[in-house]
Amino acid sequence: MTWGEYQALVQLSAGMNMAILSFVDISLPAIKERRRVFEKAQQELERHKKTTRHNDPDAQDAHNRSISEMDQKMYLLWKEAAAFSSEEDSLLKSTGVMGVTGSVVSLVLLWYSAQHYNDPISLLGKILIGLSFGSLLGAFIINFMTASQAGMLTRKCNDIRSEMHDLL
Repeated sequence: MTWGEYQALVQLSAGMNMAILSFVDISLPAIKERRRVFEKAQQELERHKKTTRHNDPDAQDAHNRSISEMDQKMYLLWKEAAAFSSEEDSLLKSTGVMGVTGSVVSLVLLWYSAQHYNDPISLLGKILIGLSFGSLLGAFIINFMTASQAGMLTRKCNDIRSEMHDLL
């Protein structure tokens, strides 16, 4: 086997590694939606805190307890989201690092395979070509997991909003 016979794989790897930088489009909409829904829930809770007043003291106490319960749930969700938010930023940066690293490795392999087109490929060359696809897999998994986590937090927030609408 020669480098020339593997060059199509190297070209595919180079092209796909260049596309890694668009992988953030997998998770970015979910992240933006999570932040939007959380902000909306906070605004709704603040509106309920300020606007609803009851003439009956027992009803007002029950309302205040419901507000306090929703406030506690939002706070716990905020803590969970805040911890995840720093992970989000780190994961998105990791995607960029993987994209740049994978692109450099793929382009070097592409150049090398063009220079040594008819030379036999070594086991190391095959391994490096295989590894050049690793950044693709890593970036996809990172962005898919980030989108899934953001979606889960959005669902939790929407559940709290729904409960808020029922109670308040």
